[in-house]
Amino acid sequence: MPQTKHPSHAPQLLSSVTVAHLPGRPAHAHKGDFGHVLVVGGDLGTGGAVLLSAEAALRCGAGLVSVATRPEHVAASLARLPEVMCLGVVSANQLMGPLERASVLVVGPGLGQAAWGRSLLSAVANAERPQVWDADALNLLARAPLALPSGSILTPHPGEAARLLGISTEAVQADRPGAARKLARRHNSVCVLKGAGTLVAGPSGQLALCERGHPAMAGAGLGDVLAGVLAALLAQGLDAWSAACLGVWLHACAGERLGVKGRGLAASDLAPVIRELLEEHSACLA
Repeated sequence: MPQTKHPSHAPQLLSSVTVAHLPGRPAHAHKGDFGHVLVVGGDLGTGGAVLLSAEAALRCGAGLVSVATRPEHVAASLARLPEVMCLGVVSANQLMGPLERASVLVVGPGLGQAAWGRSLLSAVANAERPQVWDADALNLLARAPLALPSGSILTPHPGEAARLLGISTEAVQADRPGAARKLARRHNSVCVLKGAGTLVAGPSGQLALCERGHPAMAGAGLGDVLAGVLAALLAQGLDAWSAACLGVWLHACAGERLGVKGRGLAASDLAPVIRELLEEHSACLA
């Protein structure tokens, strides 16, 4: 007789009804109430990735946003995002002060896998605050396991998930729920397994499915935007599970709203639309 799946194994469907709301802001609110996001990454040749994450964090309501990147990128970063505090770092020692001041960290966008990126990731991993690990942080994690701080979020695409699990990408795609749950348990973090039908898995086995999105989202930089969104939601007080579910849903709905225009969706197009959707879902005024 075929086994019947226990209802708890079925994923929760992400929707405006099931995802968390951010509370409204009182009249006396100030920037210190809404966290300080530090984005670490942007090796030579990939400096734009940290800017996409930083802009997304700003547009989703983080009180303060900083970027730690290659010194060569500082001038361009300040020209693009004057609201962001930008620090050029050559070594991990220069990260110590910024890590202490931040409340949430994003590591991985444009980080690279060379010595510079490896040293920065090691420093970030030792900082006891919620973190979002994306892109090359995940590739480095697959090569040299590190313990993630409590309340963190991993955001692999199927290829990164495969490297983390030591299996093929095809095997990940054949059992996406199993792969997401295994990564969440292994790293004691919330795992966002990206792709068509993005899954959010928690270390206790909980699972959520996002059916929103659009094929126009198949392009560079959209994952960097998602990482910034998640960090902003963590900075404003949501726990990792709630932040991941809300952030994934907002990101997918924004892509869907923009996707009606067809091909050519740029990652930087998303942030203003995510801001609109967040206000529709969770009004700023208390």
